[in-house]
Amino acid sequence: MQQHEAPRKKAPRRKDDRVILHFCIENQQPALKALPLGIRQKSILATCNYEARRRGVKKLMLVSDAKKACPDLVVVDGEDLTPFRDASKRLSALLRAASWSSKVERLGLDEIFLDVTDMVAYNTGLLNRNALTQSFFCLSRDDPEKGFAYDASVVSGCCVRGNGNGQLPLEQENPFLYTRLLLASHLASYLRLQMEEHEGFTSSCGIATNKLLAKLAGAVHKPRNQTTLLTTDLASFMDPHPLRAVPGIGAKTTYLLESFLTTTTTPTDPPQQPLTVGAVLTHPRITPSSLATLLPTPSTLAHTVWALLHGVDDTPVQPARTVPTQISIEDTYSSSANPPFTTADLHRELHKITTSLLRRMHTDLVVAVPDLESNRPPQKPQWLAYPRTVRLTTRPRPEPGKPYNHLRASRSAPLPRFVFETTTTNSTTIREQLALRLVNETLLPLFHKLNPLPLPSPGGRRVWNIGLLNVCVTNMADGPGGGGDGSSGGSNGGRDIATMFQRQEGVLREFTAYNEDEINDEDMHTHTHAHADRHTEEKEEAHHDDSTNITKHEVSDEEDSTRSPIQENQTTTSTTITRNKTPSTSPPSPFPLPTTTFTHDDDEDANNNDENNNEWDNENEWDDDDDDEYDDQFATLDGDGVMELCLLCGHLLPRFALAAHDRFHSMSAAGAADNGQP
Repeated sequence: MQQHEAPRKKAPRRKDDRVILHFCIENQQPALKALPLGIRQKSILATCNYEARRRGVKKLMLVSDAKKACPDLVVVDGEDLTPFRDASKRLSALLRAASWSSKVERLGLDEIFLDVTDMVAYNTGLLNRNALTQSFFCLSRDDPEKGFAYDASVVSGCCVRGNGNGQLPLEQENPFLYTRLLLASHLASYLRLQMEEHEGFTSSCGIATNKLLAKLAGAVHKPRNQTTLLTTDLASFMDPHPLRAVPGIGAKTTYLLESFLTTTTTPTDPPQQPLTVGAVLTHPRITPSSLATLLPTPSTLAHTVWALLHGVDDTPVQPARTVPTQISIEDTYSSSANPPFTTADLHRELHKITTSLLRRMHTDLVVAVPDLESNRPPQKPQWLAYPRTVRLTTRPRPEPGKPYNHLRASRSAPLPRFVFETTTTNSTTIREQLALRLVNETLLPLFHKLNPLPLPSPGGRRVWNIGLLNVCVTNMADGPGGGGDGSSGGSNGGRDIATMFQRQEGVLREFTAYNEDEINDEDMHTHTHAHADRHTEEKEEAHHDDSTNITKHEVSDEEDSTRSPIQENQTTTSTTITRNKTPSTSPPSPFPLPTTTFTHDDDEDANNNDENNNEWDNENEWDDDDDDEYDDQFATLDGDGVMELCLLCGHLLPRFALAAHDRFHSMSAAGAADNGQP
């Protein structure tokens, strides 16, 4: 049935004061470009090239199905992503070196955003209108000879213009914006050439005034090309795009809009085409208010979707972090290819994953510090950051009718200090020994707490029906070579004691609850402190009885059927409780206690890839109280401050003394170097 188009609603205001480049890295081996190529991980294709897609192959297809669709498909093993990660880091470093603002944002392994607003503005002021064909683009404010020659009378590469519905060309409608985009097109061409000459990778690029438009423009002319969006008539550019192709609009939002707008079909009806942006915006039932009703959670989602449909995206290009927030390695095991795990199988797989994790840690977190007093190459490796927490995640193999992440569970523990032996982890043998020790001392105990009851097998052996193993290190603290973007102050920046005391009450309020049963087991001093909070606890438990909107839970080691999570409010979907034997007003320890996480069936993000998109903030965690040795080792000595462990000498020190203690180590190392000592 033909749907009558409604007049277009007023579009949100768009800002055109930025210039954004979006690079999509392509192939390093041009000989494979003409062949249908797929990258295999386990039994699926992680990705495929353009030629394979033209022949019906899609990403995340089973390898067997892809071979049926394209018998000539060339399949390359992609289990080890280390070469891709290393290449991605080198390419982003190349672009970061060219940037003046360090606004370089990496998206996955093959996409990079670059904000060049300042570079373009500077070079716009240098243009000679009488000699545009002999222009020079300065890559440095301080060195006028560093740059490249270009022709400022034409746009470099391809461009997208309006549909000509009575609208003036951009060079007449907005000459200043046109000039900025023109200069940016030449800069993009130069940077693409640098990546190809120095790193051997071809790329495509989109040039526009925000991240959304730059990404969509770059996809117009692929591969090995670039596209500049030269129009203010964004409706003609956005309307043909399928809704799912718009960055920021996910599968769930697309499904809701399709269900809301499309009519019910019969088996004789032709298959419906994917819903496009234009079809949504011109539909009479779509207004900002109807979107707010259709997409009520979160409250800003409807506004964001409405803006994205009009090509409006004000999100900034985030400067790249030197230190990742976490590093994880995982593997999955299908029922058809892998029998249930014996103890030996479990040990082997954990050792393999942990060895890869230590290799990644050394690659991502260790840098060689140059010797400033000599011309010798860098010799001394240092850690940019120290992960303080190791997390093990397991999941049984999926059952028919159950979500993919059904019964996915996680448990955390402090990361042992022996993994930070930076001078020896270059050795494969030493790395494997460290991984073996980490498995035996930390990961296997965590696994048995997560999976206490193995399945009996016909042969009498105990087996586990494991479908996923993930080992992750997180909770980064700045190391000696860190740049100050870890989770804690570190030695570079010291610690702001005033800020610590200002924040401690708010931090503890969210993470602390008191259990009356546990308090009764403590001495009278503890009981006295906890008694004042008993009425608060009873109110919170009563509030929990009225709340049913909890979708994720975590269970502690000691099962207690009478213990319920305390829910802060009825609208939240997660609860966090710290089980402290003695209530404390001290700041939380930088070394977290072991924790356990259980995720229920109704996890809407069950199919998220942990490698690329870990949203652990929504999970609930209890602190265990069964690791007495660990509690005693890092306990508060005098009750007035939390102790932290020096990773260099192993001494426990108050937080306020760590900065001075770090300087002590630095001065000792400098004095030893002056005396010729190693």
